[in-house]
Amino acid sequence: MLRDRFRALQTPVLVGFEVTGNYHRPLAYYLGQCGFELRLISSLAAARTRDARYNSWDKNDPKDTHVLLHLLKTGGSQRYHDPLVHAMNDLQELAQTHYQVSLRKVQVQHSLMTHYLPLYFPEAERCYTNSRAQWFTQLLHRFPCPAAIIRYSQDEFVHGAWTVVGRKVKKRGFLADLYATASRSIRLAVAEDSEASQMFRVTLAEHQHLCAIRAAIEHQADQALQSHPDYQRLRTLSGVGPILALTILAEAGDLRRFPHHRQFLKFCGFDLCTQQSGQFRGISRLSKHGNARLRYAFWMAANGAVRMRQNTFREKYARYIKADPHNPDRKRKALCAVAAKVARVAHGLIKSGTDYRPYFEALPPSEALRSLGPSRQILTS
Repeated sequence: MLRDRFRALQTPVLVGFEVTGNYHRPLAYYLGQCGFELRLISSLAAARTRDARYNSWDKNDPKDTHVLLHLLKTGGSQRYHDPLVHAMNDLQELAQTHYQVSLRKVQVQHSLMTHYLPLYFPEAERCYTNSRAQWFTQLLHRFPCPAAIIRYSQDEFVHGAWTVVGRKVKKRGFLADLYATASRSIRLAVAEDSEASQMFRVTLAEHQHLCAIRAAIEHQADQALQSHPDYQRLRTLSGVGPILALTILAEAGDLRRFPHHRQFLKFCGFDLCTQQSGQFRGISRLSKHGNARLRYAFWMAANGAVRMRQNTFREKYARYIKADPHNPDRKRKALCAVAAKVARVAHGLIKSGTDYRPYFEALPPSEALRSLGPSRQILTS
């Protein structure tokens, strides 16, 4: 066995793995339990080293073996952080399943908005305003086409759809307007009991089922992490909700394993890189060589934070776009800068063990001193 051959060497063994999906994880876990030291080797680092050593893009197993050994000898590898050993495997499965369910839900949603509604009820698309509002698909499942609405009188339709629509301020007016819209709709003339309407209902039922699964996963994740201090601390950060906090913990593990926030930013792919050759020097931009799921989580957190009324992230975004507020490229760069700041602050919160204080950082020195009170001002002067 491989374990016996390693132990027969009578010398410390360093095992390196080139990441290949998830195929390396069972073997890495087994060798780790046997007491061997493990290292991860980036596929990008292996490709760049192979190009430099052999001046060729050709690859084969012997050549790749020499490249991996060279990277192990020169220290071009990373420590292997096993999710199962560090109790992160369950969190990763929750986050990954939630991501896949959300992805499938969006695909079904796009099918509804780009195929079924334009054919069978094009005017109903304006009623879809919130991707998390399930009443819309429930209403369409009950009334999939205008023919299923106008077969009733207006009062009968309002009575039948009253409990389906949900909480609306002017529910009766909304239903009356929908009934009038169905009466003059320019849809394809299909019957309620046609095969097309049945397939429409099948897709709507799948959308509702995916929404229910996603809600159940979110509830399960929140219950599982109620007593997790890092989870609760991340929740205090502006723009970070339950799923984003779960994703950060699942993808990064214990953030304390990064001694400096720059190492964490590099792990996320928020570090800057510059293409340079001879006298040419390109524009510095994000490397994007890190964890894409973490970048996505902090990007979503930044989008949520800049929409809030007051916090330091919104102020940073406002300062960034102040020179040209309507420039979309500048807005994108500002969001990237805010996302990197959210990642830096998240690392600082976990490492220092403190909750996020949204207004402490924004105070100028004079106002910060004034907020301490007269007694503290005397002590600091």
